[in-house]
Amino acid sequence: MSDAKRPSLTPAVHGGEPSQYAHDALTAPIVQTATYTFENTAELVAYMEGRKEREEYGRYGNPTVRLVEDRVAALEGVDDAVAFSSGMAAVTSTILALVKAGEHVILFSDCYRQTRRFVGHFLGQFGVEHTMVPPADIDALEAAIRPETKLVISEAPTNPYLTVVDLPQVSELCRTKRIRTLIDSTFATPMNLNPADHGIDLIIHSATKYLGGHNDVMAGIVAGKAGLVSLVRDVRNMMGAVCDPHAAYLVHRGLKTLALRVDQQNRTAARIASELEGHPRIRRVWYPSLTSHPSHAVATRLMRGFGGVITFEVDAPMETISKFVDALQIPRIAPSLGGVESLVEQPALMSYFELSTEQREAVGIKDSLVRYSVGIEDADDLVADILAALDVIG
Repeated sequence: MSDAKRPSLTPAVHGGEPSQYAHDALTAPIVQTATYTFENTAELVAYMEGRKEREEYGRYGNPTVRLVEDRVAALEGVDDAVAFSSGMAAVTSTILALVKAGEHVILFSDCYRQTRRFVGHFLGQFGVEHTMVPPADIDALEAAIRPETKLVISEAPTNPYLTVVDLPQVSELCRTKRIRTLIDSTFATPMNLNPADHGIDLIIHSATKYLGGHNDVMAGIVAGKAGLVSLVRDVRNMMGAVCDPHAAYLVHRGLKTLALRVDQQNRTAARIASELEGHPRIRRVWYPSLTSHPSHAVATRLMRGFGGVITFEVDAPMETISKFVDALQIPRIAPSLGGVESLVEQPALMSYFELSTEQREAVGIKDSLVRYSVGIEDADDLVADILAALDVIG
């Protein structure tokens, strides 16, 4: 665990909420409506002239959704936030809001695969160029900047190797060049890292993961400075990737226990990483609390905790590693992360199945990798289960 000060747990429970909900309810109401009525023409005119704040139509806003946006903004310590139907809807809409034809985007090469595909393939059709630079390489980032560069995208930590880029260096470099910065902070959560504290302009979360926390909802959030969030909200309203009010309710509920869940996942993941490092069947472990991790120093400086995902390399052929995965009794085999249940996957089979071994190696995915997302189960039970499964493969 980092020496950074632990955040207050209170905003996760009360941040951004009104003093009283409708009908004196304790919990947030689900406002399940597609449109909103006006009492009379005078109220409509007052709204259109900007003299009265209220909702008009479901694609432009919803009270339940707004509660989630306000709470995440409070947790990130920023002006505003806007919710989407998924994390990728948040990513794509934000990029579309910030760049146009003839401009240039830089991504670190360990960004989420679908983010890389969107920038490299989709935006390329519309005249937006891009450059990918090695993970956390600030010198390569600086060298890649052009006069037309408008956006730098990264994650902190990244998937699956949990690299933590030096955010203050990124933000300082980009600020001097008048370039916007976008960080996907899904793996960190606002409990472990607040990118805005280090000068980052916009923060993205796949709320499907830790913010919701129960593997039962899909949503995305973009948080940051009011002016930039307003641009992103305009794109959302136009393209229609809005967060459903029932989904927003589930995220809002999940946020109340975010601090407790993440604290447990931080501690359990750090313990599992320590247990695995040095095990005879494990070649290498990637987890930022370990001094062997390339980002250990940066992560210790910036983060309050190191998250609930561990990636490790098993010293065995892919088929044998599958036997290890199948021998695990507690985690389910699934492609997500951040929920109360532990999940496990072989990235080569789950996310990169259609590629050959050589193609996977070219993008940094080894056939020997296992990604383990820690839930809130007892740490002793998870450790014993992993060690027993390793014994199965000898």
